[in-house]
Amino acid sequence: MTQPLSHHLLTMAYQNAWANHRLAKAWGQLSAAELAAPRVSFFPSIVATLNHILTCDWFYLDALERELRGDVPHPDCYVFFKDQQPFTLGADLRHEQAQVDRRLIAYCEQLRDADLGRLVTIARETPQHDSRLRMLAHLFEHQLHHRGQVHAMLSGTTVTPPQLDEFFCAGEAGLRAEDFAELGWTEELIWGH
Repeated sequence: MTQPLSHHLLTMAYQNAWANHRLAKAWGQLSAAELAAPRVSFFPSIVATLNHILTCDWFYLDALERELRGDVPHPDCYVFFKDQQPFTLGADLRHEQAQVDRRLIAYCEQLRDADLGRLVTIARETPQHDSRLRMLAHLFEHQLHHRGQVHAMLSGTTVTPPQLDEFFCAGEAGLRAEDFAELGWTEELIWGH
């Protein structure tokens, strides 16, 4: 059975939260010093990269939720980036990322294909307008891009980077069952069967 595009976006929101959860179980084994240690990547440490993922999630999700409510953009377009690293403690980072991941799932739950073309205003110095579909595609790509960097940086630690590609195939349900149980999810919840 073919699912609507909006359902695929919802599965991407779940995949995003699942991958963040699985990756956090790995980086959560590191000390604060190991998280902050200089590493070779776009951002200079694991904690800096995780903070970047989080602040960008806040920024883009604010635009999506604001459009849904019909609110105007925040007058200070960079309010979410005032502190480039709002969290230094892994537990705080993990908690905040889980919160924003749940917000993204809730946003995607209300989506319908007919509404994917609606414009969202991204609060930049020169406001940017993109469709919900393009905005979500960008948000998911941004997550994948930087999560991959954290994954690679873990290779330079004593913690083995986890598999992050076992979400979509039905035959790999057993490989994600433990994570789903921890998250309170079922295959039926996400796939509808």
